[in-house]
Amino acid sequence: MHKYRRIKHQSCLQVLRRLAQNREAARKSRLRKKAYVQQLETSRVKLNQLEQELDRIRQAGCHAGAPCKIDQRHPGVAAFDMEYAHWVEEQNQLLCKLRTALTVNIPDSDLQSIVDTGITHYDNLFRLKSNAVKADVFHIVSGMWKTPAERCFMWMGGFRPSDLLKIVIPQLGQLAEQQLLAICSLQQSSQQAEDALSQGMEALQQNLAETLSTSPHAASNVANYMGQMATAMGKLGTLENFVLQADNLRQQTLHQLNRILTIHQGARSLLAIGDYFFRLRALSSLWVARPRE
Repeated sequence: MHKYRRIKHQSCLQVLRRLAQNREAARKSRLRKKAYVQQLETSRVKLNQLEQELDRIRQAGCHAGAPCKIDQRHPGVAAFDMEYAHWVEEQNQLLCKLRTALTVNIPDSDLQSIVDTGITHYDNLFRLKSNAVKADVFHIVSGMWKTPAERCFMWMGGFRPSDLLKIVIPQLGQLAEQQLLAICSLQQSSQQAEDALSQGMEALQQNLAETLSTSPHAASNVANYMGQMATAMGKLGTLENFVLQADNLRQQTLHQLNRILTIHQGARSLLAIGDYFFRLRALSSLWVARPRE
């Protein structure tokens, strides 16, 4: 009889444990369902927002091939445009100082100080551009911060280092054999780096084109469309890296050239570079102001 009561007690405990386990499992299941429902609701709201955004874009004419009029400029871009305008003003002042220094033959120590200031001034520009690239890489690549004539000669958001060397070398006068060899080596390495970056950019453009290519019926599928856009957005990070690498190449080329040259040659190189871009800006102004029939 005692044994029967003990077995019955154990059986009751097992039943109670199973009931408790079932209640806990049911509670967890309800929590999972609640979380799932909340997730579905959040996704539904986001999808509705995306659909509304797509409708707004279509109405603006984007899907019909017309340019979008939506102003989505990053505040950092507007700040960069202002800072760049100020940079150009300071650059013009530096050019005047360099030209005067070369004319009156000031002491080498004073001339070296002006050359160092000129190199630092370009370093500041690359720092400004780095921040602007992170804000909106398209603004830098498109050259909207430059004059139209300058944009014609742009490569990946700036000048080609190898082309700049071609502009500078004729203005340096007589060069020592060791200097000529060093400059030729610098020009060759710059050209190779440019070619590698250009090939990478071409591959990125092809990759983006393939990502954005779609069948005639896929454009109406919001999920597919947003998936394409998300993938393409991820690839644009590579574009930022390319532009930053190109700026690094420009900066390193300027520094290496300056190390190869004498103080007076370094001053003449900075003057040649500055005058070249000054004339491009002047050419743009003359073109805009030209008489029209």
